[in-house]
Amino acid sequence: MAQKIVTVYSDDLTGTESSEVSTHWFSLNGINYEIDLTPENYDKLDAALRPFIEKGRKMGRTKGTGRVRRDAADAPSAEEVRAWARENGLEVNDRGRVPKEIRDAFDAAH
Repeated sequence: MAQKIVTVYSDDLTGTESSEVSTHWFSLNGINYEIDLTPENYDKLDAALRPFIEKGRKMGRTKGTGRVRRDAADAPSAEEVRAWARENGLEVNDRGRVPKEIRDAFDAAH
């Protein structure tokens, strides 16, 4: 028995099926979006965003998936980590960023 797999590409905006659909990415307010568009609808997106792109400031390219950040509610405060480090004989500054090695040691102990 033979199987035939058919991939159908469709425009996310109109639902139109087309072999010319391509994926585009954009960001707004810190949220990344991905949309599949035919060339005609991409031209519409480009025309709508162009005035803002021309007046905006470039911030560089965004990176793909990066490190996983902790939920701020679950993360220990810097002061908690500093207190633990001192109790365990580790040197840590009173101010500034807690070094990664100390955070890693704290995480490993908890």
